[in-house]
Amino acid sequence: MSRHILAEEQIHPAVRAQVSSYHRSLVEEVQAAVASNKLVVVGMGWNPYPRKARKLLDAHGIPYTYLSYGNYFNTWRPRIALKMWTGWSTFPMVFVNGVLIGGANDLQKLIEQGELARMLA
Repeated sequence: MSRHILAEEQIHPAVRAQVSSYHRSLVEEVQAAVASNKLVVVGMGWNPYPRKARKLLDAHGIPYTYLSYGNYFNTWRPRIALKMWTGWSTFPMVFVNGVLIGGANDLQKLIEQGELARMLA
């Protein structure tokens, strides 16, 4: 699968630094968590789906790292950087062994199919 993103040559040199550094520290924080933890859930407040993902994991006794970034009314610009980085447009963003597996509903399917247990084994 190839995700279509703008090639560097198609970004004017005057704005390349701004594009490449857009909330870089937040993206790097998530990248570091994903690199050092088997299961990471990236969420936000007031959104029921990160809560659903956490409840699923808690119910199955599966340890995870949770990162939360604001709510609907604040921190939305930094969250855009995460969406740009992953290509995933909603929260939560669930990573297993460094791989984005989707959101809460995708996590639920993997649990029901036994795939999450195999991924974590």
